[in-house]
Amino acid sequence: MSANTQAIIEIGSTGIRLLVATTNPDGSFEPLDGAGKPVQLGRDVFTSGSISRESTQECIAVLRGFRELIKAYGVAPEDARVVGTSAVREAENRDAFVDRVALRTGFTVDIVEDIEENHYMYLAVQHALGDDAKFFSRGNSLIIEVGGGSTELMLLRRGRIVAAHSLRLGTVRADERTRLAVGSTGFLTRYLEDNVRTTCDALEDDLSLAGVRSFIVIGSDARFAAGLAGMEGRSEYRLIPKAAFLDLVDRLKGMSAESIVAEYHLPYTEAEALLPGLLITSLFLERTSAEEIVVPSVSIREGILIAMAGGKRAEIEDEMKRQVLASALNLGRRYRFDEAHALHVAALSLFLFDGLSGLHGMGARERLFLETAGILHDIGTFIRVSGHHRHSEYIVQNSEIFGLQRDELAIIANLVRYHRKAGPDHSHPGYMGLPREDRAAVLKLAAILRVADCLDRGHAQRVNLTGLEIKEDALALRTEGQADLALERLSLADKGELFEDVFGLKVSVL
Repeated sequence: MSANTQAIIEIGSTGIRLLVATTNPDGSFEPLDGAGKPVQLGRDVFTSGSISRESTQECIAVLRGFRELIKAYGVAPEDARVVGTSAVREAENRDAFVDRVALRTGFTVDIVEDIEENHYMYLAVQHALGDDAKFFSRGNSLIIEVGGGSTELMLLRRGRIVAAHSLRLGTVRADERTRLAVGSTGFLTRYLEDNVRTTCDALEDDLSLAGVRSFIVIGSDARFAAGLAGMEGRSEYRLIPKAAFLDLVDRLKGMSAESIVAEYHLPYTEAEALLPGLLITSLFLERTSAEEIVVPSVSIREGILIAMAGGKRAEIEDEMKRQVLASALNLGRRYRFDEAHALHVAALSLFLFDGLSGLHGMGARERLFLETAGILHDIGTFIRVSGHHRHSEYIVQNSEIFGLQRDELAIIANLVRYHRKAGPDHSHPGYMGLPREDRAAVLKLAAILRVADCLDRGHAQRVNLTGLEIKEDALALRTEGQADLALERLSLADKGELFEDVFGLKVSVL
């Protein structure tokens, strides 16, 4: 298999940026070209709520230029991956903007949700750190990217994601707030301190920031700081001592955007955003025990490229699966779930899923949904035991699980909804809102989850499955030990109807 040329275009709050690279069969890639042009989408959206006609025309002009550039590398517009981040995501007229771009340039713009953005950011960081990622995973870490409209945060406990958050706090928002208040640098600092303090207090529920020792920052502002105050790390990242970084921020506080342009030869739009971006970073840094900043030389574009490359897809997917489950487990702990029961039901569900593969015809994607739902099926008991399946659905639907998109969370929310009581029905909007193939998956997975939950009816983890046997219209489950399973058999008789309807098998325990 030969190398493949890919083009990634990111439409951000402050600019449009292009990466052209070759991807190799082993999943590695080599950058060929890159370009960036400033645009003012963030100014439009974060003040008026919409992308202006002038900014739309400016974006189209930039994208037309990029279209000609990628054609020189043999990439057609329809083959490029074009993504819009926070400014496009929040624009009231985003559909009209995307349509005009498609008609005038041939590019199809995919609007990435905040969860997906975190996913790509994580992939990019892991690539840049390489083998050194193992060193950073020995302790707790925070990964942060400050954009024009949002700040993306990921908290990791010993290399495992415990939380991912997208904050409506960015360089353009902060600058606009300062302008509205006719504020000074002092006002900007106080405004950001208040916002970061509130955020940090909330993050303590997920992970103590005082225990964070690795502080990883991606973004152009951080790369600028690394160029001035950083030390060499690997070729893909640089290190900035904490004291040196804070000294640089203090120095920039006394400079106007014009002075920054004159001294550091930055474009004015970048100079405007520099201080807010580094201030936000410094305020989070000061809440941690990290003694240095790790600055990888990557962006969301590299993360997208890695996801597209495919050569190491199995390795990437395994790692992402571990992170999804770690995030789900942390969500359960936040709502004080019965962890032993949840993990046992998840394990029983997977045993049944694997043993019934010839009947259900589903794959790794659905297997992960089932395991995640097994972990979270009783999370709603935090609100109230009565009707907890509906409370579980609400919590999952309105939470973030790292590595899962909103449409995938909708499937899992339906699974936890139907692990007990009535099954899916055409009168349920959450279920009927799913695509037909996803509704079919929910039926089959919910039926399996119900059986698994019945097998731990007493939350005592007494049942361990050792095998299963299908005979005509019956499924017999073999268990180890000689425990009295009367309660489990009674529960199966009461809740096994959905499984029998879906698979045509009556379940019994031997």
